[in-house]
Amino acid sequence: MSEELELPFRPDDQLTEVMRLRVQSLQQRGQKRQDGERLLQPNEAVFRLDFSKQSLRFSHWTVQLAQPGRLTITATSQLWTPDLTNLMTRQLLEPAGVFWRGSTDGNNTNITNNTNNAAVQCYEADAHEFGERIAELAKVRKVMYFLFAFAEGCSPETVDCSITFTVDS
Repeated sequence: MSEELELPFRPDDQLTEVMRLRVQSLQQRGQKRQDGERLLQPNEAVFRLDFSKQSLRFSHWTVQLAQPGRLTITATSQLWTPDLTNLMTRQLLEPAGVFWRGSTDGNNTNITNNTNNAAVQCYEADAHEFGERIAELAKVRKVMYFLFAFAEGCSPETVDCSITFTVDS
């Protein structure tokens, strides 16, 4: 019988702050970003996923949005150390996971129900491929970093997000 492992995305406030300080430093000095550098936008934050096991198969996403809004999750492809190197655009994985909840949702794909009974929706094929890529990278990683972009009323306080894997024996 297969074992399921649900991993929550956790905010990495320290890395988010380092990235915000980089933006602030460039602005104060009137400098431009390096060619290909990816600066953190005001509506973005860094989250991390810690892998306790390496041999995983993607199962499903659990995304809860407490109010209408849009969440875009982008993974970084390399072990990224913002204290030593800047995040470069080429380090971002495609596709991104895009999840949203409207104020009057229709009959689209239901990821999970919230207390308000409004379904969180996504681009199902992209979300599935994204989950599979994360499982693939988990084979060689203990930690992965993600950029969470919050839009249309969504914020870190209104989002609860995890990913579930099946553990290969």
